[in-house]
Amino acid sequence: MLEILLDTVKDTLRLLPFLFVTYLLMEYLETKALSSATGVVKKVGRLGPVFGAALGLVPQCGFSAAIASLFSGGIVTLGTLIAVFFSTSDEMIPIMISHTVPAGMLGKILLLKFLAGLVTGLVIDLVLTVFGKHGKKDFHELCEQEDCGCEEGSILKSALTHTFKIWIFIFIVSFVLELVLDAVGFDAIAGFFAGKPFGTVILAALVGLIPNCAPSVVLTECYLSGIFGFGPLMAGLLVNGGMGLLILFRTNKRLKENIGIAVLMLVLGILWGLALGNVM
Repeated sequence: MLEILLDTVKDTLRLLPFLFVTYLLMEYLETKALSSATGVVKKVGRLGPVFGAALGLVPQCGFSAAIASLFSGGIVTLGTLIAVFFSTSDEMIPIMISHTVPAGMLGKILLLKFLAGLVTGLVIDLVLTVFGKHGKKDFHELCEQEDCGCEEGSILKSALTHTFKIWIFIFIVSFVLELVLDAVGFDAIAGFFAGKPFGTVILAALVGLIPNCAPSVVLTECYLSGIFGFGPLMAGLLVNGGMGLLILFRTNKRLKENIGIAVLMLVLGILWGLALGNVM
């Protein structure tokens, strides 16, 4: 129990800098809403999936958490959100390095995650633009729902308040998930995959959808142990955006939209897994 508690503290503390910088930016935009600054954000948003797919490759789940908050505040597009989630590498890189996986293999996985995130994000934004379905969000709305007193104090104080509330939420949920995963055990999860050879892509994607850093560890270890192949690995890693999905459900009060995004990620992750499993 103590070990799980310490691991959860360590994992969630790594998110604090990303969360704080994100909310500091949002508070700045809220209080210093200059037309030039808003214009820059919107211009970057059009190319968001390109930057998002590249940003997600950095082995940290903090970026996915940050981008989820920015999406909830209407600063980035759905395509950018999905691009970051899909390309997020999290714990996969250090695990593969520790197993002395050839650099070429690791590079191939990262390239495919980047391309999958980029293509998926651009297509999603294109479709939403064509059909005029881009959601109307305002970061002021996010500020109000958190009741942080943004208009009563400094942006620094408001950003710290946002960060603390989100971190507490993440810590509690992550601790519970760690307890469950520890109770089930790696061997049980491995057996779950091995017993259903024809559905491993779907099962891997379902495991990857768990909003925690642990699933990427399990998926990578299963692949390296030969429990399943490349397709299931990619399906699971693509949909596993670290704690990003958890942050999305916490900050975006549009529950139906959140569920729709999760289902969309799951379906697209399965399709990418099946495609890559057949060609690689």
